[in-house]
Amino acid sequence: MKLILRFLKPHWRLCLFMILFIIIDVIGALIIPTFAAEMLNQGATEGADFSVLVNTCVRMLIAALISGVATILGAFVCSDLTSKVGADIRSALYKKTLCLSGSDFRSFGTASVTTRTVSDITNIQFALLSSFQMLFPVPVIFIVSLVLAFRKDLLMGMVLLGILLVIAIVAGIIMRSTAPMFRKLQKKLDRMSKVLLENITGVRVIRAFNKEMSEEQRLNHEFGDYAGTAIKVNKRFAILDSISFFAINVFVILVYTLSGFRITAGHFQIGDITAIIEYAMLSLFFLMMAQMVILTLPRALECCNRIQEVLDFSPTIADRTDKRAKEKKNCQDVLTFKNVSFRFADADEYTLKNLDFSCRRGETTAIIGGTGSGKSTVASLMMRFNEVTDGAVLLNGVDIREMPQSQLREHLSFVQQRAWLFSGTIADNLRYGNPNAKDEQLWHALEIAQAKNFVEALPDKLESFVAQGGTNFSGGQKQRLSIARALVKKPELYIFDDSFSALDFKTDAALRKALIPETKEAAVVIIAQRISTILHADRIIVLHEGEPVGIGKHDELLTNCPIYKEIYDSQTKEASENE
Repeated sequence: MKLILRFLKPHWRLCLFMILFIIIDVIGALIIPTFAAEMLNQGATEGADFSVLVNTCVRMLIAALISGVATILGAFVCSDLTSKVGADIRSALYKKTLCLSGSDFRSFGTASVTTRTVSDITNIQFALLSSFQMLFPVPVIFIVSLVLAFRKDLLMGMVLLGILLVIAIVAGIIMRSTAPMFRKLQKKLDRMSKVLLENITGVRVIRAFNKEMSEEQRLNHEFGDYAGTAIKVNKRFAILDSISFFAINVFVILVYTLSGFRITAGHFQIGDITAIIEYAMLSLFFLMMAQMVILTLPRALECCNRIQEVLDFSPTIADRTDKRAKEKKNCQDVLTFKNVSFRFADADEYTLKNLDFSCRRGETTAIIGGTGSGKSTVASLMMRFNEVTDGAVLLNGVDIREMPQSQLREHLSFVQQRAWLFSGTIADNLRYGNPNAKDEQLWHALEIAQAKNFVEALPDKLESFVAQGGTNFSGGQKQRLSIARALVKKPELYIFDDSFSALDFKTDAALRKALIPETKEAAVVIIAQRISTILHADRIIVLHEGEPVGIGKHDELLTNCPIYKEIYDSQTKEASENE
């Protein structure tokens, strides 16, 4: 509830207008039966004044017109309000997810975050819209109808009050009992989304291993589990509907029975029966409509809790200040690791230990090591995707923890091993880090990245379509386009995280040769598994089990670093065997 109030607060004017229109609508709807009762009572009286009847009829039409206009305006305002609230919640949730580190994000899960951003907020919007239009009028119509009923007859007012209380209490009990079920439903929806996402993204692996049947059974199990819980919830609300209809019938019988005695005794008039029944029918109609809303409320409340959980989450990596740090001008050491060690929060041992090196302007620093040696973790520390446990990482002489993350990443271009392209065009992707780049700059970057030839061969060239993730390009093409994107940005530090792995040796060599003059004013970090990629690096750092076991040039390391020589020998032996 706090979440809803938080996002309703900026739109308080719309809330006031909506409440005003709802009250006018309800009062207008209930005054009409009152006027109708007056007309019936007057018409049943001998010598009734026709002008009085006409006057009452005119008042009834005016009330109907005002009520109708209020209904239309209230619907417009309500739709506008709920749309704005939904957009605000989505925006806040999206901004918060962008602040989460990789480990933070994994604690929620991709499928769960997607469900919360799309499905959960849609549920909240629908519940909010339904509540304003069908649930909020219920207490207003109860109060007004009871006041009018008590004005007509005390006994009838008491009967109406009793019936309404019974239905309201039953509805409250059922709603409370179904809340835990809706919590389970949302968790099961997360699970369904996760399994479905795995099946869609991993469809090639599923087909390659002939696992279609087993995956279908797994997904059907999740569907059935969700359906079973949903059926239990629907049974509860079916009971509520039955009780409500039964209560309506009992009330109508009581009104007609008691009215006969009251009319005979001269305490009641025929028109009053119509008014009382109309009050009851309108009240119970809105209550029945409210039951439909009650179906959505437990789920919406659980959705609110799930979204609040993300919004209240404290990111493990956060900016300590919003002010830009003052960097050293023309600093030769662009990025420096000062005795850095790193350990994941859920790990007992350090992933990286005692890293001490600098990435200098105009030089290439290479990092190599076996699988699991911590190479990619070094890149994540440079980007501050992870926070150092001990030591410090400096950018132009400033600890990167003492500057906003946006300032840090202005200086960097990062190319990851699994190249990712966004849906759109090639030009859109290349301009991702530099929106103002001209076509000439894009073609130049493509030429350096050895991608110009295949882009020129495409019918639409720079305007060629790119599917989500770049799935309409090969692995090597995606890597080259990602490298070109990094070059267009013109940063101070390039980080290539095993981003030449999908390239053949000839393309790899041509690309590295073209990079040298292009990056002479910047520092370059190449993380690689192939020694051929880093042969000519100015500085090679060899990692073994998270620790640097050698730093130097290729020839030096062959002489004094057994781990490096072992990697070199294994790769040259493998290359000679393949020839």
